[in-house]
Amino acid sequence: MTTRAEIAVLGGGLLGRLTALALRRQGRQVALYDAAGPAGEGAAAFVAAGMITPMAEAAVADNDIVAMGFDSLARWPQLLATLTRPVFYQHKGTVVVWHRQEQAEAHQFVAMVRQHSLTGQKTDSMQRLDAAGLAAHAPSLADRFSEGLYLPDEGQVDNRQVLAALADTLAAEGVTCHWQYPVDDTALPPAGLHIDCRGLGAKARWPGLRGVRGEVLRLYAPDVQLGRMVRLLHPRYSLYLVPRANGRVVMGATTLESEDMSPMSVRSALEMLSAAYAVHPGFAEARIEEMSTQCRPALPDNNPAIRVQLQTGQTVIAANGLYRHGFLLAPVVADELAALVRQLDNEPDAQLAFARQHQQTAWPALYGSHLQREAA
Repeated sequence: MTTRAEIAVLGGGLLGRLTALALRRQGRQVALYDAAGPAGEGAAAFVAAGMITPMAEAAVADNDIVAMGFDSLARWPQLLATLTRPVFYQHKGTVVVWHRQEQAEAHQFVAMVRQHSLTGQKTDSMQRLDAAGLAAHAPSLADRFSEGLYLPDEGQVDNRQVLAALADTLAAEGVTCHWQYPVDDTALPPAGLHIDCRGLGAKARWPGLRGVRGEVLRLYAPDVQLGRMVRLLHPRYSLYLVPRANGRVVMGATTLESEDMSPMSVRSALEMLSAAYAVHPGFAEARIEEMSTQCRPALPDNNPAIRVQLQTGQTVIAANGLYRHGFLLAPVVADELAALVRQLDNEPDAQLAFARQHQQTAWPALYGSHLQREAA
């Protein structure tokens, strides 16, 4: 049994922790409930690479996602400065490379980025690199590639350090955290308002929600000096290499339409490792420290959504569908949830009105109003 909180946040992944923190800093009494522990081992964010890459994602995402991504990129260093623990953060951009036979992939990537990156407003941030430019931005790759792209407006954060720092900060700032507490949809924890950030844990309550499998390798590669993130364009997948402190590299590529949580396949591991070796031969002597899989929550259009639902006779604000954009979007979505709570305070009848319109989608109109408030 738990005491009644003003707001109960269901799900302690990245979005749930950021939302609980934002609400607490509004002066709310907040309780957080998660089926896993404070390390976040049950969350999709625990396996993610922590990439904040709005320009690169413009090749596969629409302008709303890109706009939110640039907003989040500006927020991350401000947020990290308020946490109780230091977190590895890097804003050095991304170098995109391709093998000579993949010129068509490079042309398509450039075209898609130009099409979707804020309808052309950010295309100056995509710089073409010749051999000299590549040597300047990624000297360890200069003898393997003769051209590339540089996307300076991109960053990364250590995903597991963030989850740990958020857990510590929540406790320090007075959020009551109930770890190892699976939420029962038929008997929600006592609270005046519930905010559901459970990702795939909320699948039974959100029609159309599906899992998208991702696979990640963590390597110890002290002989590979990347300096900044690297993407390799490929017709079947886009390999990314994310350098971390102390010679560590996070590597990923796969986005599979599957909710399979089983270990990584031999095929995936061989393809990623072969591609990494083709980028830099120093990976031949790297040590594989971890092979991880996780499923990310996605909606049919692969865009996030905020809805107000009726659940066991109570009103629940639910946010879901961050897909492969968790670290790219979570700070903005968390702030939108906090803004919606403020809106319900200012408009007492709004909560009842939303509840009567079961599963009403409140996104992306809320984000548009959010941008206007920020501009004001």
